[in-house]
Amino acid sequence: MWACVACAATARGEDGACGPVAIAPAPEPTGERVRDYAPIFELCANGGGESRLAIRRMSVDGTPLILTVDPQSLQTSLERAACWRCEETRDAEQAETRYLKALRPPQGPSRPPALVNAGLIHGAGDGAFVTGDLCPSHRPLDRGFFEKLAAQGPRTPVMLAVSGDWIARHGADFAWLREKERSGALTITWANHSYSHPYVRRLADSRNYLLRPGVDVDREIFETEKLIIAEGETPSVFFRFPGLVADAALLEHVRSRHLIPLGADGWLALGPRPRPGSIVLVHPNGNEPVGLKIFSRLIDAGAMPLPLRPINEAP
Repeated sequence: MWACVACAATARGEDGACGPVAIAPAPEPTGERVRDYAPIFELCANGGGESRLAIRRMSVDGTPLILTVDPQSLQTSLERAACWRCEETRDAEQAETRYLKALRPPQGPSRPPALVNAGLIHGAGDGAFVTGDLCPSHRPLDRGFFEKLAAQGPRTPVMLAVSGDWIARHGADFAWLREKERSGALTITWANHSYSHPYVRRLADSRNYLLRPGVDVDREIFETEKLIIAEGETPSVFFRFPGLVADAALLEHVRSRHLIPLGADGWLALGPRPRPGSIVLVHPNGNEPVGLKIFSRLIDAGAMPLPLRPINEAP
């Protein structure tokens, strides 16, 4: 294999060896920092013999980067494009990887045109997978929920499906979450929950959320990813539909962008009690306190399936 030479400067403007890139948050608008953002699907190798799949290409602060996925662990990382040699690949060529098996599971029975709770809704094995949706909200982050999580032990895993609009309006809360992660209190997986989370009250699901006419699904996906990156974090391979609503065409579109659709079988505010392998859903954005109260009661009573596990282990 070839050696990595003349690697690009980091997004912070410092010289550095090949390896995951850390983006420093900055006040500049996202569009000024993250440019030429494009979906790709490439098989990449570096000089150290590592192999990854690349799903996005971009320039951050002038440095060419790729968003890579470990096809077995599902872990994502931002890498300098100069450090990898990549060739276009196809889903069929990667079909035996854990990533593609999670992305395109075997087809079940036919479903109606409008899907509710589309995607992976129950995880493998014991314990529970705690996930929180950060939909757009004028209310502050419910920090008590995260303190409760952190009290379960160091680096307690949680997946946060975040909307771009929430990040744009809650900079201090997002920074607080990042500090919880840096301190080792939590391990956060950042999933995509669309940018604007479109919703019209009392409109039928089949014409609501991302199924509303005129919604630009790619913009909803990519603008959120770009904002996550500009704020110093790395998008995961998971996507949660607003309202958990999608039809077959929307489901396929998200998968074509190499994102794993994620539902839940333990939306606590709606009543289902978690069981081993449950993907638990709460809303710590201030809009659904009842779910957080139920979560706290389950933890205190020892009724939450343990251990709490990272979402990458669910598929």
